[in-house]
Amino acid sequence: MVTLYWMSISHPSQAVRKMLELKDADVRLVNVLPLSQRVHLRLVGFRAGTVPALKFDDGTRVQGSRQIARALDERWPKPPLFPSDPAARARVEEAERWGEQELQPVPRRIARHGAVDNMGVREWAGAATPVPGVQLLVRTSGPLIRYYGRTREADGRRANEAGVKADLAALPQLLNRVDALLDDGTLTLDPPNAATVQILSSVRMLLAFDDLHDLVGAHACARPAREVFPDYPGTLPRFLPPDWVPTQP
Repeated sequence: MVTLYWMSISHPSQAVRKMLELKDADVRLVNVLPLSQRVHLRLVGFRAGTVPALKFDDGTRVQGSRQIARALDERWPKPPLFPSDPAARARVEEAERWGEQELQPVPRRIARHGAVDNMGVREWAGAATPVPGVQLLVRTSGPLIRYYGRTREADGRRANEAGVKADLAALPQLLNRVDALLDDGTLTLDPPNAATVQILSSVRMLLAFDDLHDLVGAHACARPAREVFPDYPGTLPRFLPPDWVPTQP
């Protein structure tokens, strides 16, 4: 038995849940209230306040989708999340790193920006989180959302107008790279490897934005993202100014 502390709206959490499914692991899911993760996870013994967070039955704790992928392969080597060939593994690890550091922040940052002023985005998050108190959080979370919006991520951007505009301008090229990684076989689908779930979870969240559905859906990566993550929760209502969204895939 392993315990996964997660949020269903968190695409890295979805990536780790998919890894556990591939490993056929016996999993207990613990829903973390959005915006409360810094407190919740430290109270249960994790060093950092971010999901996904995994606790093994021997008490070992691991956080972060990339770190968890390696821990799972150590515990359950089959099916492997990384290829055995060194050159192929290097390609997968580089794609996985890119997916975490450059693609993963984009949908998270756009959603946080929308949640500042759009109650529909907050309600989307609340509807996907079956924990006590979530509706109160939806109504009163403005100050916390603004705090997270000011937080500078590892790539240097914040969830403000400048950061989101830069993300959207870069999005077609980011999706082109995902298409290329699928085309050259770096991202495998049968079974998915660590880079596949890392990257396609981000694509799947992007498909959940009504504002971005057509743009993302025009890319080859959209179909496998839906196939690997068929149950991503709900859709985010439109909140982006139309002139922010690129018109060409």
